[in-house]
Amino acid sequence: MSTLSTPYQLQPDRVRAEFLRLLPISLFVVAFGAAFGLAAVQTGLTPFQSSLMSVAVFAGASQFAVLDMWGPEIAVLPMMAVVFAINSRHLLMGASLYPMLKQLPPLKRYGILLFLTDANWAVAAQDYQNGKRNLEVILGGGAVIWLAWLVGTLLGVYFGGLLDDPQRLGLDMVLGCFLLSMALGGKTSPRILVAWTVSGAAAMAAFWWLPPHTHVVVGALAGGAVGYFWLERDES
Repeated sequence: MSTLSTPYQLQPDRVRAEFLRLLPISLFVVAFGAAFGLAAVQTGLTPFQSSLMSVAVFAGASQFAVLDMWGPEIAVLPMMAVVFAINSRHLLMGASLYPMLKQLPPLKRYGILLFLTDANWAVAAQDYQNGKRNLEVILGGGAVIWLAWLVGTLLGVYFGGLLDDPQRLGLDMVLGCFLLSMALGGKTSPRILVAWTVSGAAAMAAFWWLPPHTHVVVGALAGGAVGYFWLERDES
């Protein structure tokens, strides 16, 4: 019987291993957490509010977007719409993990998804392409990234002047390069490259001509459509 069809059992030792596996990339998350913490207090949030947002929201781009809309009078509904648009990619990321998630009880299933990030999803997706089920990286890797984001926020809140411009050091490119290596590190089929090319082209077109942040959803849907109607149907 294929390992992909047997019931999924989370393994605590693998959760710890994936925590350590993503520890190096999490160190760069600290830098962006520090940038957020500094920006938050400069915008007018208290240290407690800034830290609470990183604990409860745990979504870097969305948190920076909230700061841009923060002020004496806050437009709650537009803010919610912007945050939803930025984070809507998680709907598709979670759906891609459904073959594994559906084998877990609801409490574990949704608990794991609280730790879902771009980085640990990329690792899990690559492993799944290679025939390996790895929800442990969502839990363990997400935990270390969450802790790094919180530590960075606290550093930015209290010692923000130490690292107020991560782009100057090139740290803004680290996560992008990591995700690119994950995308190209799985199957080398030309059809996979076609799917990524279509996704990238659709995202760039949406970035130029559609409302802000919709490029994330458009790119994901375009690449997903290629994967579903061409790759999956052909392999079945």
